[in-house]
Amino acid sequence: MQTGKVTDYIVDWLQRYASNAGVKGFVVGISGGVDSAVTSVLCAKTGFPVMAVTMPIRQAESQKTLAEKHVSWLKQRFDNVTGHRADLTAVLEAFEKSLPADIQDDLTMANTRARIRMGALYAYAGHYNMLVAGTGNKVEDFGVGFFTKYGDGGVDIAPIADLMKSEVYETARELGIIAEIIGTSPTDGLWPDSRSDEEQLGATYDELEWAMRFEEQSGNEKDLTERQKRVLGIFRRFNRKNRHKMEPIPVPVIPGEYKS
Repeated sequence: MQTGKVTDYIVDWLQRYASNAGVKGFVVGISGGVDSAVTSVLCAKTGFPVMAVTMPIRQAESQKTLAEKHVSWLKQRFDNVTGHRADLTAVLEAFEKSLPADIQDDLTMANTRARIRMGALYAYAGHYNMLVAGTGNKVEDFGVGFFTKYGDGGVDIAPIADLMKSEVYETARELGIIAEIIGTSPTDGLWPDSRSDEEQLGATYDELEWAMRFEEQSGNEKDLTERQKRVLGIFRRFNRKNRHKMEPIPVPVIPGEYKS
């Protein structure tokens, strides 16, 4: 990948999109992971104002520290970046008190955290006339659908959604992102035990990226190893299950003669 050209292309695209939309800048949720780090730098390089928002909810200390380190690093390099912190733990606790206990399983509440954060980002964006920039990569957004519908999937633009995870890492190195962030195991930070993305998915991003390319190229399955077959099965299962996230909301289009 020609990383420099890709970076310039995305930055130029962001500049044109923001100008045409008539907005003042971008809001980016900062998690401490490589995807949000890259997205925030690309937005900052446009010259438009960028609000980098950390949103801890019962967060592991290591995740909070990395997010804060990145915001500090970002502010040192870009005068157009401001850092903001919205501790949303109390919001989640109030929500928990309002819901029946029997529906508060781990997955439901993990997704609830993501949706609370989405609401916070849009509070900033709406007030300051900015766009919420999504931080999902291509494997997550269009491969396995590894995001929360109307949570971290609730965004205005998706700057890195045409980059595979490996390409996000390439871009991170090109941009000089903190090495500690690049070297940290990816996690969505939504679970009490801080489980990694790999633990949730059952495969690494490199494996899922391979499976996505295999599907795009209609590869021959007979030559695959047992692990590759297993990974392909994981990819297909998530892709089928999460298809509703990756496609427009289904609408039953009524025949014209029924309306006449």
